[in-house]
Amino acid sequence: MASPSNKKAGTTKLPSRLRRLFWDYKFGDLSWERDREFIMDRVLTTGDWASIKWLRSKLGDEEDLKDWIATHHQKLSPRQLRFWEIILEIPHKRVTEWLAARPQNVWEKRTVR
Repeated sequence: MASPSNKKAGTTKLPSRLRRLFWDYKFGDLSWERDREFIMDRVLTTGDWASIKWLRSKLGDEEDLKDWIATHHQKLSPRQLRFWEIILEIPHKRVTEWLAARPQNVWEKRTVR
């Protein structure tokens, strides 16, 4: 996992509602400008709806979000990938290929009886 930089110059503070996502880092040292990739990772993999809305408003255009998902799709669950497929209009075939190429997790194989 990438860790945020320790530099403090040019920092824009994150909203306090994101604090719980970064419990293992010094929250006050995180900066959108410097730690953008790391922040996107945490919000998209473990964030709630309010966090995701904040991220989308911060990015401004959905191409950055699509690019992140294309590059880091293996970090998202099948359910999360299908969600973003619909929201961002990612081609179904592409998401299906991503899912087929990854090793299945034991939890993804479980069935409900």
